[in-house]
Amino acid sequence: MKPLQDYRNRRVVVLGLARSGVAAAKLFHAAGAHVVANDRKSREECPEASELEALGISVVCGGHPDDLVTEETALLIKNPGIPYAAPPIVQAERLGVEIVTEVEAAGRISSAPIVGITGSNGKTTTTTWTGELLAAAGLSPLVAGNIGRPLCEAAQEVSPEGWLVAELSSFQLKGTRDFHPRIACLLNIAETHLDYHGTMDDYVDAKAKLFANLTPEDTAVYNADDGACVRIAESSSAELRPFSLTRRLAAGVCVEPPFPAAGEADEAGEKGERWIVSRTGDGGETRIARTDRLGIPGRHNCANALAAIAIALAAGASPASLVRPLEQFRGVEHRLEFVGTFRGARYYNDSKATNPTATAMSVASLPSPLVLIAGGLDRGSDYMELLPTFRERLKAVVALGQTRDKIRRVAEAAGLTDVIIVEPEGDAAVTLRRAVEEAAALAEPGDTVLLSPACASWDMFPSYEDRGRIFKESAHTL
Repeated sequence: MKPLQDYRNRRVVVLGLARSGVAAAKLFHAAGAHVVANDRKSREECPEASELEALGISVVCGGHPDDLVTEETALLIKNPGIPYAAPPIVQAERLGVEIVTEVEAAGRISSAPIVGITGSNGKTTTTTWTGELLAAAGLSPLVAGNIGRPLCEAAQEVSPEGWLVAELSSFQLKGTRDFHPRIACLLNIAETHLDYHGTMDDYVDAKAKLFANLTPEDTAVYNADDGACVRIAESSSAELRPFSLTRRLAAGVCVEPPFPAAGEADEAGEKGERWIVSRTGDGGETRIARTDRLGIPGRHNCANALAAIAIALAAGASPASLVRPLEQFRGVEHRLEFVGTFRGARYYNDSKATNPTATAMSVASLPSPLVLIAGGLDRGSDYMELLPTFRERLKAVVALGQTRDKIRRVAEAAGLTDVIIVEPEGDAAVTLRRAVEEAAALAEPGDTVLLSPACASWDMFPSYEDRGRIFKESAHTL
């Protein structure tokens, strides 16, 4: 993408009036571009339209006009969730118009170095935790991106002496060209979002774009336990900083003694004490924190902590400054969030678990007996990868959403006898409340009830946040 000033007096189309689209429209309008913002939703469904029009920005709602993208269009900025098969995008590709997400613009205008964090699971937790670690070290972070705040909005406000810490989805990264973080972090790769990307190769290629423009002065933080992450990071030109739960690393951030891989004996033995250590490769080693004192449970959250530590150290934080925020961090809303104890059972909201891998990790982190509420948007998976988790860890399953029958089949194959299907009741909130009531009837004092859908929310709810909010309200009214 060209510098913003090159778009002065040129036509820029912003596709989608979500928060990122509004921020991008304002940014390019302020740079002197002739901005046209478009959304296929009706005017009544686009409350942002009046705000943009008051600034002098053209807004078109209710569909995509045939003449939206023309030969005079210099740039199209798309909402990350809009598929590339949408007619305006197809037209832009035919005319050779550059297509980007607002992340690309943020990279152009940020006066602060950028930390980019992506992965199939753990992005929000790691991004939030990284912000806490950098803040404790006095490094003035501003957290934005897929976590909620538009990145190009935050890029205009971040201090040049600070860091812009960005959670980045594959949808956002697919629409980047020259985006260049100072520190790039890849947490893991799992099969997800194939309804959008079409193939796993396209999904992986989108994630890899985070590393495409790194130089030897930049840092690549990556999961050394994930082969896809290793291949992507090691193909970059950056300084490599791996992290690992199960391997002793000569350089990087790891656990000592390592967690056992499948089938291996536990070196920690009965004592069970493990430390997170940072090694520099020249023999230097620093103990940072005990794994059992981290603020949130689970091996997957320990991996998130390792990544956040590696990022913070690369950004210049001292190891001593990291201990308190590592121990005091209590996680993020909708991600293995403790809701409360009701009728003697503990309830957890994990609505952000939108793929089977995330659900399996969350189930493994909580005590049994466990009643799972799962199901949602059907993206084509058969969910059989959850079979070992269901067989080994669950007491009962309550299934809802488009995938309810698939979830039921996995539960029955796992030998579970308590499997409840909640049929749609018209209103999505009513359906979820019914699922919570069914789970409560199956749970006994001392049990755990977990909402961890393994699916996106869009078949029933506009967002995972909305789904999680209804779950919490339902638990509190039992």
